[in-house]
Amino acid sequence: MKILILGGYGVFGGRLAELLSDLPQIEFLICGRDLTRARAFCARYRGKARVRPFVLDRADIAEALRAQKPDLVIDASGPFQKYGAHRYHVIASCIDAGVDYLDFADAADFVFGVSKFDRQAKLAGVFVLSGVSSFPVLTAAVLREMAKTMDIEVVEGGIAPSPYAGIGLNVMRAVVDYAGAPVKLRRHGGPSHGIGLGESMRFTVAVPGRLPLRNIHFSLVDVPDLQVIPPEHPTMTDIWMGAGPVPEILHRILNLLARLRSTFGLPSFEPFSRLFYAVLNRMRFGEHRGGMFVRAKGVADARSVERTWHLLAEGDDGPYIPSMAIEAIVRKLLTGERPPSGARPAVRALDLADYDTLFRGRKIYTGFREPAPQAPLYRKILESAFATLPQRLQDLHGTSATRQWTGFAEIRRGRGLMAALVATLIGFPKTASNVPVTVTFSPENGAERWVRDFGGKRFSSVQSVGADRDEHLLIERFGPAKFAVALIVEDDRLLLVPRRWTLFGIPMPDILLPSGVSFETERDGHFCFDVDISMPIIGRIVAYRGTLRSSNQPTG
Repeated sequence: MKILILGGYGVFGGRLAELLSDLPQIEFLICGRDLTRARAFCARYRGKARVRPFVLDRADIAEALRAQKPDLVIDASGPFQKYGAHRYHVIASCIDAGVDYLDFADAADFVFGVSKFDRQAKLAGVFVLSGVSSFPVLTAAVLREMAKTMDIEVVEGGIAPSPYAGIGLNVMRAVVDYAGAPVKLRRHGGPSHGIGLGESMRFTVAVPGRLPLRNIHFSLVDVPDLQVIPPEHPTMTDIWMGAGPVPEILHRILNLLARLRSTFGLPSFEPFSRLFYAVLNRMRFGEHRGGMFVRAKGVADARSVERTWHLLAEGDDGPYIPSMAIEAIVRKLLTGERPPSGARPAVRALDLADYDTLFRGRKIYTGFREPAPQAPLYRKILESAFATLPQRLQDLHGTSATRQWTGFAEIRRGRGLMAALVATLIGFPKTASNVPVTVTFSPENGAERWVRDFGGKRFSSVQSVGADRDEHLLIERFGPAKFAVALIVEDDRLLLVPRRWTLFGIPMPDILLPSGVSFETERDGHFCFDVDISMPIIGRIVAYRGTLRSSNQPTG
């Protein structure tokens, strides 16, 4: 199979070639206007697929198709918003030459308009699929899965790339160009528009049982989903899609510029795209993690429901997700599975099961959430991951009723004056071994109070479900200190990882965030706890571990 990639040495085209590098039956024509860059890409390419540099301007695509006779053309160049009066020149040329076509188009109008070539593509016996990327292929697949059990009315979604993922210049040109411009969408049941990057919301991406992303600021982006997904769901009244690039300070500068353009009728900021491109690709700090979410509100069994789908991508795996849809289609083509002829947006190109296959073996995790207001505390936070906990952990956390568990513990206090002072203020017990322990759990104003008694030394905390920036986190309060803790299921352990904290209601810097490995597990039929609380500079405050047994649990 000979595949011609326009923009083949760019971000998306290059990553696609990497994803398919294990296939010796593929030859890539790595095309673009800069032959030096195409040659450099081919020189560093590693894989079984063959690569060949080729200088090509998209205006000359018809001649290239006649000379090279590719089996498939993939447009990974862009920005599709700037293709001008002859924006479908490549598609028309492919149909005339009888060559199949795919693209990464992120421009809503471009993708929505591709269907006008449907009859011509069918007569030519070729397929033309536009927008073959996370937006809208993955979002559409998620919503089809949700629609099996609900009538979808309102949809919100967003993508949050890792700060280390890198962003292509053409993508930045597109984003800066529509910042402050009207963006077509559906709102209140009819056609409407929003302001590109001028509308924002916050959201926490949190796959059940995994470490959530930080609460992220998302802003409206002009993506195909806004126009091509509503026709798929007749009950849909509203749709909104955003992006959450970090660092947030640069994101908010774009928000400000968007509002200024919208308010005062300023021209496009596209001439400054290279500046934003340079700055954004140099200000890389924070966690090398990214994510995505789709939230749907609607009706199921005559009741209002809300369901969300979450995706987390760790490290270098996340940046490849936008290229995976085309990867999947190419792999299917090689096995004889071909999309039907015709021209259309790619909303039905893949199902969620296809993505499950693509994500397998990578550090990419997904999961659904549905609020359960009456569920016990830990089940509310962990949702589907709760059922994977060891049985004793489910026994302890699986009820909201008052209960008491007893056992024995070993305590180690930190050394130093400051460690002793902090431990005393909170009420932690002193160093001892084989100390009788009683923990009483009782409901308190929608939360749960834990009273721990270590051989007569008592201290307590109040646990609750986080909200707003602490959404999907466990909140634990020790007097004036409040800690937002992530609940992570790892093998047979439930890890408790601090993410944020405040003192007397004042947010504390991350550099002062308490650390230490704390977890719960089960051994020999006993509930086991292992808590280690340390602080920067001060060191260990206290560590205690031991076992507990319910007063209703039989012995022996």
